[in-house]
Amino acid sequence: MVEPFPLLECRSLLALGGARSGKSRYARLLAEAAAPTRLMIATASADDDEMAARIARHRAERGEGWETIEERRNLVEVLRANARRDRAIVVDCLTLWLANLAFAGCDVGVEMERLGEAVAALAGPVVFVSNEVGLGIVPETPLGRDFRDWQGRLNQRIAAACDVAVFVVAGLPIVVKPAATPRIVLR
Repeated sequence: MVEPFPLLECRSLLALGGARSGKSRYARLLAEAAAPTRLMIATASADDDEMAARIARHRAERGEGWETIEERRNLVEVLRANARRDRAIVVDCLTLWLANLAFAGCDVGVEMERLGEAVAALAGPVVFVSNEVGLGIVPETPLGRDFRDWQGRLNQRIAAACDVAVFVVAGLPIVVKPAATPRIVLR
């Protein structure tokens, strides 16, 4: 049977979407199809019962063949130390990583750029998961607006660095990079 669409082979992919859009599941399935051993770099921490339950649910969904490293801020170092050709990595998620950096007083702009520069040099495949937070209402507070802006810039930077970017809506992936370049014609 002929595939209806050509397959996109890549070493780096950004999976964007809203809350509960299916982006983490999509990233997990891509990694499981790519390699028998996988690494999840989780940026969340179980600071309350609800988050602990979410983390436990995500671990159970992953099943066999997964190693997990929990890293809240030093993502570039962990990626460099653990990327290898025979293992797929999923980073879930860049939004929590960004919040961790901001609340720790780190220079968010510098860390975003470091991550963007690191992507191409990684020794193995990686899928980044990130929230698209700019589609809703304008946040009420200056901190909320700053975070929305940082997240938008981070998503742009990582999308530019990755081979492929996918927007996940209702569990369905929509490839946004690479994309055909529109051309306006005069008739």
